Amino acid sequence: MLHIKLDRDGDMPVRSELFSSERMEQHAKSLAESQPIGRAKGARPSLRRRLNDNSKRLTADFRTLAQAAKSGKQLTSAGEWFLDNFYIVQEQIREVQNDLPADYYNELPKLSAGPLAGYPRVYGIAWALVAHTDAAFDVDRLKRFLQAYQEVDPLKIGELWAVAITLRITLVENLHRLIEIVVARLAESERAEAIAKQVLSGSPDGGVLHSLATMIGSATVSATFVTRLEQRLRNQNAVADRIVQELESELQHLGTNSDILIQEEYQLQGADDISVRNVINAMRLVSNMDWADLVENVSLVDQVLRASTAFGAMDFATRDAYRRAIEKFARRSPLDEIAIASIAVEEAGRASGALPRESDPGYYLIGRGARAFGKKIGYIPSVPQRFSRGVAATGLAGYLGFIVLVSVVLIALLLAGEVATGMTASLCTMLGILAALPAWDLALAIVNRAVTNHWRPICLPALGLKEGVPDSLRTLLVVPVLVADEAGIAEQIARLEVHYLSNADARLRFVLLSDWTDSEAETAPSDQELLDRARAGIRELNERYAKSGPPLFLLLHRKRSWNACQGKWMGWERKRGKLHELNRLLRGATDTNFLDLEELAQLPENVRYVIILDADTRLPRGAAKRLIGKMAHPLNAPFFDPELGRVTQGHAILQPRVTPSLPIGTESSLFQWAFSGPNGLDPYAFAVSDVYQDLFEEGSFVGKGIYEVDTFEKSLKQRIPENTILSHDLLEGIFARAALASDIEVVEEFPSRYDVELARQHRWVRGDWQLLPWIIGIGPRSVGR
Repeated sequence: MLHIKLDRDGDMPVRSELFSSERMEQHAKSLAESQPIGRAKGARPSLRRRLNDNSKRLTADFRTLAQAAKSGKQLTSAGEWFLDNFYIVQEQIREVQNDLPADYYNELPKLSAGPLAGYPRVYGIAWALVAHTDAAFDVDRLKRFLQAYQEVDPLKIGELWAVAITLRITLVENLHRLIEIVVARLAESERAEAIAKQVLSGSPDGGVLHSLATMIGSATVSATFVTRLEQRLRNQNAVADRIVQELESELQHLGTNSDILIQEEYQLQGADDISVRNVINAMRLVSNMDWADLVENVSLVDQVLRASTAFGAMDFATRDAYRRAIEKFARRSPLDEIAIASIAVEEAGRASGALPRESDPGYYLIGRGARAFGKKIGYIPSVPQRFSRGVAATGLAGYLGFIVLVSVVLIALLLAGEVATGMTASLCTMLGILAALPAWDLALAIVNRAVTNHWRPICLPALGLKEGVPDSLRTLLVVPVLVADEAGIAEQIARLEVHYLSNADARLRFVLLSDWTDSEAETAPSDQELLDRARAGIRELNERYAKSGPPLFLLLHRKRSWNACQGKWMGWERKRGKLHELNRLLRGATDTNFLDLEELAQLPENVRYVIILDADTRLPRGAAKRLIGKMAHPLNAPFFDPELGRVTQGHAILQPRVTPSLPIGTESSLFQWAFSGPNGLDPYAFAVSDVYQDLFEEGSFVGKGIYEVDTFEKSLKQRIPENTILSHDLLEGIFARAALASDIEVVEEFPSRYDVELARQHRWVRGDWQLLPWIIGIGPRSVGR
């Protein structure tokens, strides 16, 4: 008896009845009602293992089909699609392997019953979507499907992010099943072709008929085999016609005939061709979709947070930090994610009128109020979390205590080894004293490494400012410089133009804060000429970019003041004095040392922030707006304690990460190669660990960053007497409470040829080796700043 197989032994494609959009929404609701969550009976292999098995089989099938194509054999449209787009399949597999770690997979809710019991619930959702659309879904249909599902049973945040992963896994699974059919058809066609060649060879002896009868009797004939054999033998010769007649006779016993069988085979082959094409296109769609946007649009937690707060105005990293905190609380508390988000919003609403940070849900999720909030919702921290909290609570005392403890252990190990060799007590004591400093240095490195390995880099929250910087956050970008000669002026004007071109979207005003160089007299013959050249350069920039609007570029120049300590005429308090007088000027002061130039009247009103850069600093594209967005976030708003005279919460200064420029061309040196940072890594795409920021929520200010004018001035008021401090940045950062924005970077260039030549003209250095102290900030150039 003839038995017809439509595919190889194995699973059928992930393909079911096609639903319309409305029917898909109804199916999503019924699916939500029928998917129980819990522990399934028996063990199921993880999706990662299932994916790896499918990957191996697809690779083997690819090689089989590629060899067939190379041999000139005819492939179906599905096989050709697969061969042409196998790289897309490999990309999907790599994405899943990267995005589905074991701990994340274990946290996903699992189905307790049904054909997919033991697998994540979201995998069942992806399976249903692929099956009832034949993988021909789009973003809108996916969004409506998830929304309809959550009308019955809300999905967790982690499940929403796993939709992309499980869709990829389901598509790979479906493609594996489809390609196995393609390979099986190819094998059956080759078997039919081999028999047809024997029949048509011209000298059949009955062996072929016997083998064919045996094959038919053993029930190993497939529809593909019959179809191909019929095509090759029909109307060829008498023996071939006899075989065709016997096949027809056997098919009639099954209630069919070759015409029906061939038609059904072509229909199935066409359906498989369409399915493979849909799967490949769906893989492209999954790779190109903005999953962050989709998740935020369908997340019920996001809807709660957006309803009555500025959550939607924050950047993605901040919104994601809020969601991760909610996930963390929900894992070890009796409340679900939506309830926790609602309570955080309620707490923020009750705190209106208090400190700005307390009116934001982030204060209770990722801020100082998180511990009290956790107690309120019944959150039980794990043992590692308790340890981390205990270590962090010790603050500076604990940090120094750990360093002392490690130092003592290192010295004790050293002395124990020396005692074992017979060293006297007096020599051991002397050795211990001498070893104290290097042991402390080594212990400091060990503790710092332990801290940065244990604590993830902390990224400060920020506003997204998608619509641009509003007038309430008006900002100046200022560059303090010395006007020394025309070449230096031209270079600084060019740098100011580059700052504008890379950060035009931040609606900044760009200001050169300039002083003349130190002099024995109040004025020098070249002063006015240099000042006129600088003003002309600024005027040219405004004509080029400001057009008929308000000036984008300004020059604020100070006159010299007599400094009795230095015995020279110079800019009052150098860089620190320039910033202090600028702040007073922005708040209406009229008794500053700035010359009464026309630019004074063009200063914008209500300037809230100032971005300060050194003359050798490059500000990457978009960095200015990101700095403003971080300063403007409520959790970073500075709180000035009038009793202590400094900022005690929040930050009045944000310091971006400063990286030396990469060595370029002939101007590079061995020193620059040694300190230029990690070659081959994108310096703008990752945050770095910093012990002070991660452990104490404070960073070190090095004179490049953004500050809030009013709080900065309050913190520094009468703090630093005249002529006492040269390197003032660290003190400013302490009183104004600086923070390190480690995910934003500025690039500090090594001295240009002009800088080196200027230093030599002023006899600051005479040889290349003498540039070292100048570069690291202890040479005369740092005084000039």
